[in-house]
Amino acid sequence: MENGAAQPPVIVAIDGPSGTGKSSTSKAVAARLGLRYLDTGAQYRAITWWMVSNGIDVADPAAVAAAAGKPEIVSGVDPADPTIEVDGVDVAGPIRTQDVTSKVSAVSAVPEVRTRITELQRSIAAGAEGGIVVEGRDIGTTVLPDADLKVFLTASAEARAARRSGELKGADVDATRAALIKRDAADSGRRTSPLAKAGDAIEVDTTELTLQQVIECVITLVEEKRAGK
Repeated sequence: MENGAAQPPVIVAIDGPSGTGKSSTSKAVAARLGLRYLDTGAQYRAITWWMVSNGIDVADPAAVAAAAGKPEIVSGVDPADPTIEVDGVDVAGPIRTQDVTSKVSAVSAVPEVRTRITELQRSIAAGAEGGIVVEGRDIGTTVLPDADLKVFLTASAEARAARRSGELKGADVDATRAALIKRDAADSGRRTSPLAKAGDAIEVDTTELTLQQVIECVITLVEEKRAGK
């Protein structure tokens, strides 16, 4: 049953590293099931973009921590049009630049940043009428440990690099793979809320699956969870 209005609210946490299909899967699942959608990675990119734009040295954790509370970050939760604004400015495009991508792990590792963004994420999830799909790297472990369903997407580094280089229009696959592995290490090794699979998460390896297959798999998991309530 795909009409979310008649269904009990459900909170779905989808975690995993870059290039596993998190965003595409999460948006599609939310749209199909009538749920809200939150891209938490965009929030970390947004605060990173703000830091860079305002001359904050992102290599200085103390400087980043001191500025963490300054930008106003607003996330739209419509899966058909997930917006992201910083201080009233649409930053959906600017936050996807290579400059921001190369610096987001450093900014995200600062505890004050994670505390600020985690509080924002929890507030959005709590206010999502009908339920929400929240995607990121620490949703099931830290942000929403009581989520109704936790899914952890994985894929081989080669598959992820091929997907990501395709998204980046002509990027070198080997360079992209190296960058992904470097970011995995940074995200998994940070002391505060590292990238990790929750103990009660269902792992889905997307290496050999089409996007549609992954979407159908997650929708089935959500419907099974709803039926069990």
